[in-house]
Amino acid sequence: MQVKSPEFKAPELKDLEESPQPLAAEFLGTLLLVFFAVGAAVLAGEYIGTLGIALAFGFTLLALAYTIGPISGCHVNPAVTLGMLMARRLDLETAVKYWIAQIVGGIAGAALLFLVAKQVPGLKTSEAFGSNGFGDRSAVHINTGGAFVAELVLTFLLVYVVLGVTHKVAVVGFDGLPIGIALATIHLVGIPLTGTSVNPARSIGPAIFAGGAALSQLWLFIVAPLIGGVLAAVVHAITHPQPNVAAEADRAGRTPDVR
Repeated sequence: MQVKSPEFKAPELKDLEESPQPLAAEFLGTLLLVFFAVGAAVLAGEYIGTLGIALAFGFTLLALAYTIGPISGCHVNPAVTLGMLMARRLDLETAVKYWIAQIVGGIAGAALLFLVAKQVPGLKTSEAFGSNGFGDRSAVHINTGGAFVAELVLTFLLVYVVLGVTHKVAVVGFDGLPIGIALATIHLVGIPLTGTSVNPARSIGPAIFAGGAALSQLWLFIVAPLIGGVLAAVVHAITHPQPNVAAEADRAGRTPDVR
């Protein structure tokens, strides 16, 4: 018996501009990613270890891909949205709205996690709280340059995979599976280095509540992932040449349907 992948209708670009649903989905998706995946590190890290934390990130994103992918594309990450913008699958106005929804969602998720963490006796939230870091805040004490390169390359992989397996802006069929696997693999490598950001919204929320060095080092986990997202879009355009130009498709009254 042949099993068909789920059939989801990809959102039209005009729908992304006119409907509040994609923005609500990006807000909620980023909130849940931070609460559950970062929460795995904050609340259960000593019990599940690096592998468990990596799987929490991968599985959470995989679940969200199938839940909100048909609505917003399940970016839940400003670097992914920037990659989509560079690939001309989104317009600038929509991208800016996505970024705002993602950052606010990340902060809200961190706030909920902070509230739960404060109910656990003896759990330290200052300076750490699932935030990212380098130097003495890195498990292997990676320096600034090494952390920057690591975050750039790790984000490159994530955004490159997203661009490579998705049509248009949406996650459909089995597209979510390689994306979730990629994020889990990225965390296996990145957790000992920087705690793994590859997502400015994921880093901003926890850093606000951790304070101290987490905030002073936050710039790297915003800049490096965004550069990684841009490079992924550039390389993807070289390795996957395609007439996938959102503006042209929108003017023609259709949505591009190529990889």
